[in-house]
Amino acid sequence: MSFVQKYKPRNLGEVVGQREAVEVFLKWIKSWKPGSKALLLHGMPGVGKTALINAWASDGKYEFIEMNASDFRSAQQIQGVLGQSMKQQPLFKKSKIFLIDEVDGIAGREDMGGVAEIIKIIKETRFPVVLTANNPWDQKLRAVRAHCELVGFGKIRVWDIEKKLQQICDMEKINIDKQVLRQLASRASGDLRSAMNDLETVSQGKREIAAEDLVALGYRERGANIFDVVKNIFKAESAKEARAAINGSDKNPEEIFWWIENNIVSEYEDPEEVAKAYDALSMADIFRRRISSRQNWRYLAYMIDEMTAGVAGAKKKVYNKFTRYQYPQNIILLARTKATRNEKKEVYSKVAAVLHCSTRKFKEDYLSWLRVILKDKNFKKNFTESFDFSKEEVSLLLK
Repeated sequence: MSFVQKYKPRNLGEVVGQREAVEVFLKWIKSWKPGSKALLLHGMPGVGKTALINAWASDGKYEFIEMNASDFRSAQQIQGVLGQSMKQQPLFKKSKIFLIDEVDGIAGREDMGGVAEIIKIIKETRFPVVLTANNPWDQKLRAVRAHCELVGFGKIRVWDIEKKLQQICDMEKINIDKQVLRQLASRASGDLRSAMNDLETVSQGKREIAAEDLVALGYRERGANIFDVVKNIFKAESAKEARAAINGSDKNPEEIFWWIENNIVSEYEDPEEVAKAYDALSMADIFRRRISSRQNWRYLAYMIDEMTAGVAGAKKKVYNKFTRYQYPQNIILLARTKATRNEKKEVYSKVAAVLHCSTRKFKEDYLSWLRVILKDKNFKKNFTESFDFSKEEVSLLLK
């Protein structure tokens, strides 16, 4: 049995950190009744979201029913897993609690009514329902959020992780140096599950753990900060160094492209350098557009070369100064309008389904005509009622 399973919390007292989240959960569960909102626990992996509910169910002798939304996405699948259990009283325990894990792994329309089925379950269940997500602000969870109370889980503190690892070492009769223990706790970056897995890895077949044993773990990539990526490109002293700057970044090359474009004039002071940098970036832009128009991904390597090595090579010297890099304006604009654009996309998909055509065909061939016809008040009223559209949805069609 793995350390994660063997030493998972059996009651709320064993849950590591998250004191405020535990308090909110207890307040919610005590006041819960049929028709109440569900609880949506959110935070990075390994911080105890699932462990909290499991521990409470075990401690309170509740039947714990768990479903991973990433594995069961359609309404039919979700109903098959949870449907009957939602209606039946437990045989041997005093009640039940349901956990729908990783609900951000489900996507509205693409998953054949999965989100709608989850909302239906929340409304109709006779037992409390808890959901978990890494990112609760994902647009596809907008409808679900309206039926939930949100509880955030932060990173677990280093000393709390260290204390838990020491307890495991004591139980396993493993001798470990305090500094090594601190390194294991620190490198987990707030993820207790990762720390426990790392401890298990380095302790295989050993009763003592020393600093050299950590070499077996390698380096855990957690995604390079975009500000560091941009800085490393501009400060690079060779083409190889500039290309390597984007390794480990969780941003795609196109997004990094816009970050570079927006910050060239902030970094370079010589007009000749600025001109050369934009010239290299314009070549990268040509390859970017060819990738988009032709779907030919062979051009990606050329795009990356130009926007990293090309831009870095434009300078005559490395500027030893602090530069406050700015978010690209077009990304800010897209972020501001993302919710509206996604709402429009959902409405367009709804109309396209009624017309038995693709969303793209609806936008290109029918939307402009529909906007003209909707100016007629009687048609607008009949359209809204016949297809069960809300006033807000019709308003989005007219924008």
